[in-house]
Amino acid sequence: MVLFVNACVRTNSRTLKLAKNLLSNLQGDVQEVKLEDIKFELTSESFLAKRDKLISEGRFEDEGFALARQFATADSIVIAAPYWDLSFPATLKQYIEHINVLGITFEYTPEGFPKGLCKASKLYYVMTAGGNFVPEEYGYGYIKTLAQSFYGIPEVKLIKAVGLDIYGAVPEKIIKETIDELEYQ
Repeated sequence: MVLFVNACVRTNSRTLKLAKNLLSNLQGDVQEVKLEDIKFELTSESFLAKRDKLISEGRFEDEGFALARQFATADSIVIAAPYWDLSFPATLKQYIEHINVLGITFEYTPEGFPKGLCKASKLYYVMTAGGNFVPEEYGYGYIKTLAQSFYGIPEVKLIKAVGLDIYGAVPEKIIKETIDELEYQ
C-alpha cells in the first residue's frame, strides 16, 4: 500500500501535480490522507493525558491511533507539502503529532534512542516553492530525520521544483523538467 499524505490546499496546486505524477508511477494501492479534511484534536494537556493512558495500557486499537497504524503499515509513503514560511503547512505538523505514537510508529531502545517500527522502505517528500531560498533543514530535513531516526524508513527522497514565481520563470516548464527528471524505483 502507498500512503499519500496530501498537505496541498490549492485547487491547482503545483505540488499536487508533481505528487500525482509520482503516484501514477508507483506500484500498489494508494490510500490518500487529505489533511485539510481532518479535524485534528488540539494537542492539549487533556489530549496528551488520554493518549498517554491508552499507550500505557497498550490500547492501540483506539480510533485516536488510526492514522499512526495506517502510517506504520504502509509499504511506501508520499508526502506532498508546499514550501510555506521555511517549512510546510501546519496541518502536516498536526498530522505528525498524531502519528508519533510510542508502540506503533516507534519505540525506545533500553539506551533511550528511538527505534522505528514502520514497514515502509521509502518515503518521498514532494514540494514546490515560489522562490529559490529553500533551506532543506526546516521542511524536508525535519521529515527526513523523523522518517529515518524515529520511524525506521531507510530511504527518503526529495522531489522539488523551486523558483516557480521568480520574474521571468515559466512554472509549467519547471514542473515538466522536474517530472522528466524523476526516477521511479
